[in-house]
Amino acid sequence: MDASVISALAALLGAAIGGLTSVTAGWLTQRTQTRAHWMGQEILRRQDLYKDFVVDASQCYIHALQHGEPDIPGLVRLYGQIARMRVLSSAEVSAAAEDIGRKIVDTYLAPDKSFVQLGEMVRNGSLDHFQTFSSAARAEFEWLRANQL
Repeated sequence: MDASVISALAALLGAAIGGLTSVTAGWLTQRTQTRAHWMGQEILRRQDLYKDFVVDASQCYIHALQHGEPDIPGLVRLYGQIARMRVLSSAEVSAAAEDIGRKIVDTYLAPDKSFVQLGEMVRNGSLDHFQTFSSAARAEFEWLRANQL
């Protein structure tokens, strides 16, 4: 084989490899940036959902402690949020949210609490039913952030 042909083939092969490397690097960079953006949006979406759930569940729970008649619009909103969590969230988060929903319904079926009883519940810690949910949500966010890149 002629040296000029070998030289030309080497140059062509080098240019092809260089171009392929450049395209691959650009594709990987774009993919990484897109994934990071999507994960950031996913974290924000879940933060909003969990914030709304905690606010609505707290309101429903306090209402259930003081009233025997359920707050139907509040419960509908709450169960809508739980349904969204079944789609978006980890099994642990959605199970903890479902448990809170059951506790709220059970509380409506129990006798009403007086303000003095509510104060006692605050002091002994039995008023807070969000510990498991909060821990599961925090673990989920840590996992999402760790896998963001």
